[in-house]
Amino acid sequence: MITAIVLAAGESKRMGQPKMLLRWGKKTVIQTVIGALQAAGVKDVLVVTGGAREQVEALIGQSAQTIYNENYANGDMLSSIQVGLRAKMREASAALICLGDQPQMQERSAREILQTWNQLKRRIIIPSYQKRRGHPWLIGRDLWDEVLNLRAPQTMRDFFQARREEIFHLEVNTPTILQDVDDPADYELYKP
Repeated sequence: MITAIVLAAGESKRMGQPKMLLRWGKKTVIQTVIGALQAAGVKDVLVVTGGAREQVEALIGQSAQTIYNENYANGDMLSSIQVGLRAKMREASAALICLGDQPQMQERSAREILQTWNQLKRRIIIPSYQKRRGHPWLIGRDLWDEVLNLRAPQTMRDFFQARREEIFHLEVNTPTILQDVDDPADYELYKP
């Protein structure tokens, strides 16, 4: 089973309000991300919450599982990834790591990554657009312990650097893998 771990624990300081709750068409940002993953065929979606936890969890309801990152205010993205991986240690063979603030992520991109895993069983699959890495990316279960053993100031960049020869870069034809919604300017630029 592949689980999707959606990173939605940030404090949205640059946005000035909780990003996950922003309208995105007829849904919110976080609902759009969850919907795209489920449409791509991911049956197991875990959302890591932190800032605005109660509102985000209420909004998600039963559409996905949630887990709270108690260290969200002090940690960085790595701490949320680690919380999600620990929660799925016994269930999943791979994790698709997704950004909660990337509602423009296309179902097609997620589906291509899942298909690549099923066909090639590469341990690390990262989508790439014009030689730039994006999200979501996938990591096989046999590498999770290495990620769980990372400690600040280490980041996922350190992990990817150490494993650079094993990364399978999946070329996609959309820049949406590079786009997230960090601040009001991004929101105005990308929102439907």
